[in-house]
Amino acid sequence: MSFLQRVTSIVGVLALCWTTGCAGFWVAVNKTNGGGNSSKDYVYVANSTAQTLAGFAVATGTLTSVTGSPYTLGFTPTAVAINPANSIMYVSGHTNAGLGVIYAYSIGDGGVLSVLNNGYAVSSVSEEISMDISPDGQWLFGLNANNISLEEYGINSSTGALTGPTYLSYIGQVTGTINASQVKVSPNGNYVFAALGTAGDMVYQLTTSTGLLTAAKVLPPVSSTTSDNALAVSPDSSRLYIARSGTNGGLAIYSISSGGTLSMQSGSPLAAGSQPSSVVVNTAGTDVYVANHNDGTISEYSVATSTGAVSLLSPATITTVSAPWALAVDNSSNYLLAISEAGSPDLTMYSFLAGQLTFSTSSPTGTDAEAIATTH
Repeated sequence: MSFLQRVTSIVGVLALCWTTGCAGFWVAVNKTNGGGNSSKDYVYVANSTAQTLAGFAVATGTLTSVTGSPYTLGFTPTAVAINPANSIMYVSGHTNAGLGVIYAYSIGDGGVLSVLNNGYAVSSVSEEISMDISPDGQWLFGLNANNISLEEYGINSSTGALTGPTYLSYIGQVTGTINASQVKVSPNGNYVFAALGTAGDMVYQLTTSTGLLTAAKVLPPVSSTTSDNALAVSPDSSRLYIARSGTNGGLAIYSISSGGTLSMQSGSPLAAGSQPSSVVVNTAGTDVYVANHNDGTISEYSVATSTGAVSLLSPATITTVSAPWALAVDNSSNYLLAISEAGSPDLTMYSFLAGQLTFSTSSPTGTDAEAIATTH
């Protein structure tokens, strides 16, 4: 499906709701997966059509299903996020009745999930198309699926409960058609970035102690046929990477100066494949990867740590599964994980060798892999 078709209009309600499909999460918190994963290296994939969440332990070249996986959700998931302590996962989506929800799950031994809040949604206000959590674990940010606003929730790190949300509308601040795509918090916690598709991007300054968002800046769209689809921030929070499709598309690179001002880096954008849909940077900040949805490839780039200059690796792309949609780096920093909307397979894992990707293993997850999250 296209980026312009992915947004679903949702009617928000303020009352907490109960969905019977969550019964699949009633498992013991301390139950292990038969051998466990001492590094607590897990990956979770949300499947929209199947309404399930598949979990895997990541080990040397292997993916092993966690106990109870795939978990039945009972609602259609659109976004997932794991807190920095690797203790809580949030899953947002909409119920079969069209209600936007966020559920919280504890991550126990062996990566096993248990629903929190007595099985009730921790928010029934809206559906988030993308979520990210501040590095201190205090704040959850979501992009509203109906393109209205950036939403901020306070997190109770003990119970997983959410307070809020606080709404920050970007209507009237940007030009072009808004297609909420991804929200990303910088590793230093100073900035929150929102990719709005053909409307460009927004930048907010964040005061993590209070959650205050101020001084919104706009990165205007390149053209009416250009879409900013996904974001990644370098580990030192000095550069923003944008997966950009359409006119002048590719990997766009911006330096982040004081106050969140963005300046395009010389030589940007770099070539990518057809319809870049996701971008990630490795833990060391030395390599960047872009998933190209339409041509089934992943583009590979090297970053000069001394200057920040980015260049294509050789080969510049690897052929992957059909319609790669989202990327993530695992807890060990040894593997890149990619999900595919078209399946065959749903989840693929690659190892790194001097920045180059090498196939390690793959696994089915369910129908229509929609979102991916890894422990940190």
